[in-house]
Amino acid sequence: MDINTELLEKVQKENEEFRGLYKEHYTLKQKVEELNKMKIITPQQEIEKKKHQKQKLSLKDRMEEILKEYQSSTH
Repeated sequence: MDINTELLEKVQKENEEFRGLYKEHYTLKQKVEELNKMKIITPQQEIEKKKHQKQKLSLKDRMEEILKEYQSSTH
């Protein structure tokens, strides 16, 4: 999805749910990146990484839905 920066800023200011999703998505992204940096990863850490990636994708999908709602309401 091509996201307009102005729209993103507007939604972050106006939509509390979006702000929470965005913050959680960022936190999960950081966790996945930390796990990716590790040279050796345990099976438990691999499971954790996959779980974070799925959660991150789910959050991204919901954020895109909210952005589409805002975008369609401005046209």
